[in-house]
Amino acid sequence: MIKKHKIQKGKTAKVPDQMLDKLSNKKLTTDLEQSLETIQHVLGMNDDFFIRRFHVFGQYKAAVVYFENLNDIGVINKDILKLFMNAPKNLGNQSITLEQLKNIIFYDTLYFAESKLESNISRIVQSLMEGHTTVLIDGLEEAFLLETRNVEKRSIENPDTERVIRGPREGFIEQLQPNLALLRYRLQTTDFRITTMRLGRITKSKVALCYVEGIAEPALVEEVKDRLSAIDIDGIQDSGYLEQFIEDNHLSPFPQIQNSERPDKAVAAMLEGKVVLLVDGSPFALIAPAVFNQFYQTTEDYSERFLMGSLVRIVRLIALVFALFFPAIYVSIIAYNPELIPTDFAVAVASGRAGVPFPTILEVLIMEVAMEVLREATIRLPQQVGGALSIVGVLVIGQAAVEAGFVSPITVVVIALTTIGSFATPAYNAAIALRMLRFPLVIIAGIFGLYGVMIGFILIMNHMLSLNSFGVPYMSPIVPGDFQGMKDTVVRSPLWSMTKRPGQFHSQNQERLGENVVEQLNQEPSNTLNPQAGTKRWDD
Repeated sequence: MIKKHKIQKGKTAKVPDQMLDKLSNKKLTTDLEQSLETIQHVLGMNDDFFIRRFHVFGQYKAAVVYFENLNDIGVINKDILKLFMNAPKNLGNQSITLEQLKNIIFYDTLYFAESKLESNISRIVQSLMEGHTTVLIDGLEEAFLLETRNVEKRSIENPDTERVIRGPREGFIEQLQPNLALLRYRLQTTDFRITTMRLGRITKSKVALCYVEGIAEPALVEEVKDRLSAIDIDGIQDSGYLEQFIEDNHLSPFPQIQNSERPDKAVAAMLEGKVVLLVDGSPFALIAPAVFNQFYQTTEDYSERFLMGSLVRIVRLIALVFALFFPAIYVSIIAYNPELIPTDFAVAVASGRAGVPFPTILEVLIMEVAMEVLREATIRLPQQVGGALSIVGVLVIGQAAVEAGFVSPITVVVIALTTIGSFATPAYNAAIALRMLRFPLVIIAGIFGLYGVMIGFILIMNHMLSLNSFGVPYMSPIVPGDFQGMKDTVVRSPLWSMTKRPGQFHSQNQERLGENVVEQLNQEPSNTLNPQAGTKRWDD
């Protein structure tokens, strides 16, 4: 019978790691068998845990300890056992003391870049679980920790959630080290900083805080560290866990921290003074702080010329308005203000609605729920089936609903445009916020008409104006106004005109562009290859 422990009110029941907390100050002994027994007792019975005993240089008893599924067995055989068993030729047959043995192995025999000596049992066990191979030698109070981790991982591919036509095709993967390498590859500067910590009492997930020193505000970096340090949970499985703990307003539908699968997007954020969080096991990076205008921007806006980037951005904003307000405006006009519809169009709408048994608000809500169910089913189904289901759902179900008299044709058109508009929002979490707010807007529009739509708009704007992300106003740089930041909001100004970083992030170094760049670009074109223009060079 299992005894249930009562938890007193006001106290949190902490689930400790089974043995590591008790061994945090315990050291290895010189007795090999006792050390192995302690390690095996901590780790328990595991079929993938191996202990291989051997003799170092044919003189001292030793054992190599590792987890089979986390390590490269070929490396252990060739680069560890072979080196430890065979004495260097320059030693000949001379006897070696234990102190000499440790120095010879560490400085002359091993050629592992990541190798160290460790005497603390809890750190040794933690290293074993991370994929290190441990070598213990009888008589030594320190163990050799060697990096031999080899975990299968998927290749670096084009991210599925943020595809672009023009831009890099690389995306983060689940392993932390390749993700940090992708950032280091793009930020080849001595100012790039990576600070790691472990979160999760049981999983001990590795979290990396990345920023550019001299650009990111030190107070922001410290604030992020403080919020991460306050997290006390048994496991961190994804970066989304961190987002839910460190965001400012936990009840808001709007995301206050941006996530991205793209290394180039993360680097661009750090160059603006933001910080990036990566979690081992998650392909999504968190970018903080975040403001609202980031969620309808893509990296392609900056790869293309500013005219095309601005046009596409305006189209996305129009789609955002469609996704949020179109059904509510349709309900309010049909139910309360039909006089606003032109006469010819009103006749077409009335004829289309003839025979529909439901009021407009109920009709729109039914179609919205049906589209949400269809969208969720399409996402969860296999890719080959999901595409076919979306086409069948839109064509067959919509047409059948109109012919059966459940909904009017104009309602199907409104819901279709709304759904397409929500798909045009680049950020998935921001699109979910718009989908959530659509339902209360439709309801309040069905009760109060256009007044209800305006009331809903005021409430949404008031809420967004009250939000902050690590102290940065959510609607900046529009409210409060910042001239440099406004150059990259509704439209994107040319890169050469954005001479300073956005002021809302309080970057230490505001200068983004060189002093003479704009001056040189404003020179008269030289047309060097035109024979009639002479041979005058542009830089002359």
